[in-house]
Amino acid sequence: MKKGTKRKAAAASRKDEAAAAATTTIEEPQQQNNKEPTKIVRPTKRSKVPKPESEPEFFEEQRELEDLWKQVFPVGTEWDQLDLLSEYKWNFSNLEDAFDEGGVLHGKKVYLFSCTEPQLLFFGGQSKVTCIPVVVAIVSPFPPSDKIGINSVQRESEEILDMKQMKMDWVPYIPLGKRGSSVERLKSQIYILSCVQRRAGLTQLKEERVKKFEYCLPYFYHPFKEDETEQSTIVDIMYPIEPKPVVCEFDWELDELEEFTDDLIKAEELSEDQKDAFKEFVKEKVREGKRANREAREKRKNAREALSKEKVEAYEKMKFYKFYPVATPDTPDVSQVKSPFINRYYGKAHQARGGSTKIESPIGCWNGARVILQSSQDLKCELVTSLAKGNDLN
Repeated sequence: MKKGTKRKAAAASRKDEAAAAATTTIEEPQQQNNKEPTKIVRPTKRSKVPKPESEPEFFEEQRELEDLWKQVFPVGTEWDQLDLLSEYKWNFSNLEDAFDEGGVLHGKKVYLFSCTEPQLLFFGGQSKVTCIPVVVAIVSPFPPSDKIGINSVQRESEEILDMKQMKMDWVPYIPLGKRGSSVERLKSQIYILSCVQRRAGLTQLKEERVKKFEYCLPYFYHPFKEDETEQSTIVDIMYPIEPKPVVCEFDWELDELEEFTDDLIKAEELSEDQKDAFKEFVKEKVREGKRANREAREKRKNAREALSKEKVEAYEKMKFYKFYPVATPDTPDVSQVKSPFINRYYGKAHQARGGSTKIESPIGCWNGARVILQSSQDLKCELVTSLAKGNDLN
């Protein structure tokens, strides 16, 4: 063999060995890549035990006017009696409904004040004197009055004061859902009588001042309706003699003074030697009574003449509604004790609502009719004279 041929054969052999080695090197990583990845075995998690679902809580939906009656100051109520108003969960849904569509107060400007009436009621198997809250609604385009009357059996005479002297005023009522709004934007149609005197401050006041709050009555002067006192022909007599004064009533239209005096002497309430002095005393009281009636009529006449046409129309359309709590299983039923009478200034309401029935009051609405309330317990109305033709019964 030639020498050059051997070298070529050796070189070719080395190339084959190198190629084989390279092939082996490439296959090894491919075999490693083809191996399945090792799975990591993690410990199994403990299954959670579901908590028992709690019963869903239901809350009674808050009504817009739910606290309306509570926001109105109960005028004339003794301070230590105010807590008794929360003795029962009184329900004034009838007052709230009156502002709904179709209600007597819907869409109208209304002024509200509150008072209390102590009555003997039967509830829970027993009879007890209960302080009943009452709300009076006045439908009027303007405040019915800015005055308060101070009157009681213990006081010799009445006082008529500005409301603000007793820290009272008509303020707009803001419904629960609008308490965050400004009063100016609300354009409220509901106004309530409010008092800013706080019970905590009573200790700083004189007793006479404290008592004044308890003798307060919302005052109202109607220029077209005569007060009962303006028509009265009766005067109260308290003739001061010893050992005790003569206390009686004298009607200058029905009683004859000579006969009236003789009857007192026969009853040994008046001595014979006091007869002439007593008669002069009664005559003076009669003169005072007639003068007071005359002045009241003159005052009313002047007030009517000073009114504008719009004011006259407003007074003629003015309505009073008196609301008692409605009957519920949790409160006493006030149906048997409710009355349309408000106070000596306002007289009687056109309607008294609450309890389980509604009372219509024609007083001040029907001309030519006289109504007798037989008692405050049954309040049955009897029409004793015929109605004049064409009178409006509303």
